[in-house]
Amino acid sequence: MKVTLSALDTCESSFTPLVVLELAQDVKEETKEWLKNRIISKKEDGVRRLLTSGIVIQVFPLHDNEALKKLEDTWYTRFTLKYQPIDHIRGYFGETIALYFGFLEYFTVALIPMAVIGLPYYLFVWEDYDKYVIFASFNLIWSTVILEVWKRGCANMTYRWGTLVMKRQFEEPRPGFHGVLGTNPVTGRKEPLYPSYKRQLRIYLVSLPFVCLCLYFSLYVMMIYFDMEAWALSLHENSGSEWTSVLLYVPSIIYAIVIEIMNRLYRYAAEFLTSWENHRLESAYQNHLILKVLVFNFLNCFASLFYIAFVLRDMKLLRQSLATLLITSQILNQIMESLLPYWLQRKHHVQVKRKVQALKADIDATLYEQVVLEKEMGTYLGTFDDYLELFLQFGYVSLFSCVYPLAAAFAVLNNFTEVNSDALKMCRVLKRPFSEPSANIGVWQLAFETMSVISVVTNCALIGMSPQVNALFPESKLDLVLIVVAVEHALLALKFILAFAIPDKPRHIQMKLARLEFESLEALKQQQMKLMAENLKEESREGREEEEEEEA
Repeated sequence: MKVTLSALDTCESSFTPLVVLELAQDVKEETKEWLKNRIISKKEDGVRRLLTSGIVIQVFPLHDNEALKKLEDTWYTRFTLKYQPIDHIRGYFGETIALYFGFLEYFTVALIPMAVIGLPYYLFVWEDYDKYVIFASFNLIWSTVILEVWKRGCANMTYRWGTLVMKRQFEEPRPGFHGVLGTNPVTGRKEPLYPSYKRQLRIYLVSLPFVCLCLYFSLYVMMIYFDMEAWALSLHENSGSEWTSVLLYVPSIIYAIVIEIMNRLYRYAAEFLTSWENHRLESAYQNHLILKVLVFNFLNCFASLFYIAFVLRDMKLLRQSLATLLITSQILNQIMESLLPYWLQRKHHVQVKRKVQALKADIDATLYEQVVLEKEMGTYLGTFDDYLELFLQFGYVSLFSCVYPLAAAFAVLNNFTEVNSDALKMCRVLKRPFSEPSANIGVWQLAFETMSVISVVTNCALIGMSPQVNALFPESKLDLVLIVVAVEHALLALKFILAFAIPDKPRHIQMKLARLEFESLEALKQQQMKLMAENLKEESREGREEEEEEEA
């Protein structure tokens, strides 16, 4: 809908809208009146239905400029090493976004020990891969402990916010869900109904083959990369010049850029497929989308590293490829996610200011400028991409950092700037999202824990391949394999023991929750006793009335 001056005319000049709805151009007055009545009566399903039908193009809350300025002053405008105002972020953006920034901060701090330990390995034993056995062993314990400690920190935050024991509310059908209009047997409401078997057919006959085809294409591109590496290496061996030594890094840089492009293209395809599968609930949609994207991103980003480590067994090439992939992906993400959108937003802001200054109408020009500006801002699509970036970073550090110990140090440097760039993105680049309550980081906790399990297997295999360990078994490699497998199983057992031994909730929170449950049960008992006493009184009164009637 084209914004006009009449859209902002109100009877009271002091009126400030909290939420903006953009309608399609051909919306009838009857529809507007119906929507107005639904909003006044606080019936949220009206907006959802209009979003599904395309009558409402977008709905977003306006930024509170005064509160936003206070948040920015304590968050990112002054570049200092300090903790983020997580409670203030939660108050402005809600628990879901606050938990992401809390996890980003915690993960960055947790990477510092890995970075500090990795620096001496880089400075003193760069080519001595045998001594990386100690670093890999520390990596195994680190990847387990940090995830368990995060659960406790997350429980502390969400208990303070009152969402730790939040009960799952009944989910409404997501916008975009379609089907034959019918009656929901649970709610009794009229809503679209879609057979489950049709959705399963779409998943297994279309989505699954497409994902497999994309995985095959990713492996094909990986083999092209190795052909480029072989060509650059042969060229360097033949000439041995400084120019060809620089050329050795070009294939890895090109491959890293191609990986980022493929990840983004696949993301669009995965969103289209998941939407086409027609999931009724937003949670089901998100779970299927996350599964599709994680599988492809994992293979696309790490397949070449596994191939170099366990097929080519070229530790020098593995170190070079890991460093190039990690650094290139971080630079590209910073540019694409924050710097470029911020530059475009600033450019658009200048154009809006010129239009507002050219107006000679009796309206609130500041409000008009804010509505027009925020209407054109990008929509925040949730924490999916942010957690995905941290997930891949965690994979680079936990899987192969024993070969490239500087991986954690580069991750720390990236995350220090990531905090500020993501804060800038939330405050100045994207529309303000609606607040969403959360008790934890959801399925991403499982994703990170799965990655840590894979890191145990990977690091044990790298330790078993080291010359130092191989020298202990000069005769029988079978004994070496059996011992490595036994150690890997023992470490996995230790990992699960640690996960069990470290409670997800601190002791004082467990006691408070138990006390709340006890008080709730006691209150319920008292209420039941009160009802029983009232029923007995009522029965006694009715009995006396009957006796009096009989005597009469």
